[in-house]
Amino acid sequence: MMKLKSQTIDLGLSGYDELFMTEQERADTRKPKVEKLPISELTPFKNHPFKVKNDAEMAELMKSIADAGVLSPALARPKEGGGYELISGHRRLAACKALGMDTMPVIVRKLTDEEAVITMVDSNLQREHILPSEKAFAYKMKLDALKHQGKSSGQLGQKWSRDELSDTDSGRQIQRYIRLTNLIPEILQMVDDARIALTPAVELSYLQPSEQEMLFSVMDCDEVTPSLSQAQRLRRMSEEQRFTDSAVMQLMSEVKGNQVEYVKVPVDKLRSFFRPDTSMKQMTETLVKAMDFYNKHLERQRRDRDAR
Repeated sequence: MMKLKSQTIDLGLSGYDELFMTEQERADTRKPKVEKLPISELTPFKNHPFKVKNDAEMAELMKSIADAGVLSPALARPKEGGGYELISGHRRLAACKALGMDTMPVIVRKLTDEEAVITMVDSNLQREHILPSEKAFAYKMKLDALKHQGKSSGQLGQKWSRDELSDTDSGRQIQRYIRLTNLIPEILQMVDDARIALTPAVELSYLQPSEQEMLFSVMDCDEVTPSLSQAQRLRRMSEEQRFTDSAVMQLMSEVKGNQVEYVKVPVDKLRSFFRPDTSMKQMTETLVKAMDFYNKHLERQRRDRDAR
């Protein structure tokens, strides 16, 4: 007689007790549980690229938490040896600490290092105001995590689509942001301060660190920043090993095509020569005419002296 092999039927249940639950009870058990965790047990995510700033948005968040509590729970994962690593909610944690709170609502999930990085980046990229440096290191961390996941699953050499990295930035734009991670901190700060635009900054990222330091010293001393054309020429100078102090100073001393030099004169000193209702444009035009008249006067004096 042939023996029939026993088959296990997967009912999609996580335990024996769930067999006797209603559908609503089963759904409730699968919902993420919000726990009130001690703030002292929460530590920031390692190499968290997003800055927590004490600005107007933080003041607004603190007021909201003081009035109504933390409305959206943070996300964390258990740490080996105890405590929890925060994945999202760093600004909420800072606000709670500033308000002197002892606990904070948190959803706890078990995540691998790669899952934690991807979740951390995705949750923070939804913020309204993100600095270029924050995007740069966030995209790099996520790309490295995706590559490591591919290696772990045997998918070597896999290329990641733009949609897997970002819902907003194009693949080309993501590459530009990641290039910024090659900038020295001083120049990267200038990008965050909007003193250097993204495209010229990408060109500067190809310079060697020592060359970037040399360039920064010139920019800092002379209070100048490179245009896209100048940044491209600086990159070529580096590739052709012509990057020297004198070459950089000469290039950066050029007047840019859209650059206009101004003479600063305190307005209160000018006002004393004009009626109170005179506009700045009228004062400027009058000053130019006055200088033209003065130059003609000097020219007449010179001719009179020569005629004697």
